[in-house]
Amino acid sequence: MIVKTYDEDDDIKVHRVPLIMACVLVISTIAMTASVSWGFFDVEAVPSEVRAEAGTKEVATRQIQFFDAEGGMVRVEDAETGAVIGEYDRGTGGFVRQTARALVHQRRIRGIGAETGFELIEWDDGALTLLDPATDKSIELASFGPDNRKIFADMLHADLPTATLSQKGAN
Repeated sequence: MIVKTYDEDDDIKVHRVPLIMACVLVISTIAMTASVSWGFFDVEAVPSEVRAEAGTKEVATRQIQFFDAEGGMVRVEDAETGAVIGEYDRGTGGFVRQTARALVHQRRIRGIGAETGFELIEWDDGALTLLDPATDKSIELASFGPDNRKIFADMLHADLPTATLSQKGAN
């Protein structure tokens, strides 16, 4: 391996282009942050408001419950029928586990129990939302990639009698 050593007398040159690009990056980051802070741009987009403005409608919805089972298993049930629509052994279903934990944590903070199920909602634009009606917190599942969205989409459309799966707008 060849290693170059530098003495104090050596002239080390930094190319201008990378230096200018780094400065532009820092300045543009500060400018964008300041423009949001000063109100030139919205701080966040609220999915429910965006859907209301766009006129997006629910296509299908299902009430679900999450349960911790023996041996670290997580079980997902249809809240209306009690039918099991998903089971995840220890070491599997990480996205389902973390999603459920995030919503259950919000319930615990507010002292709310598990009496009310969660709503799994599919919208006519293809979006999929997991909503906790008890806390009004929601998770936009498509934000986590198509594979994670598919896990919950499969739960929504799991084989059950059609009376238990509320189809909206299918007329």
